[in-house]
Amino acid sequence: QVQLVESGGGLVQAGGALRLSCTASGRTFSSYAMGWFRQAPGKEREFVATISWSGGTTYYADSVKGRFTISRDNAKNTVYLQMNSLKPEDTAVYYCAAPSLSSAHSSAYYGGSSKANDYDYWGQGTQVTVSS
Repeated sequence: QVQLVESGGGLVQAGGALRLSCTASGRTFSSYAMGWFRQAPGKEREFVATISWSGGTTYYADSVKGRFTISRDNAKNTVYLQMNSLKPEDTAVYYCAAPSLSSAHSSAYYGGSSKANDYDYWGQGTQVTVSS
């Protein structure tokens, strides 16, 4: 089992920045990849960014590439999402996610994935609102 708790959301003006944090517990954090997803009202959940178990590999959705940075501190069991140059279309509930141990044979477990189906554990979400 993995428990995930996000924080850092809020209201910010367009062009501003926020940093989201997600702290994990319940399993050795440094052994698996992590992902960030978001869901805007009336829309499906979409991939934002993913990071490998070591932090050495990252991958971003085209919509956030160059503006968002995912990172992790394995000593603190925490993954971050630094969001710069925010736009109104970034408004959404942001979720961090972790893969199930049952998928430990897969590359997605260690390397990360853009597919929501590769993750079994999700945080409660944190609201990000960007005003124009």
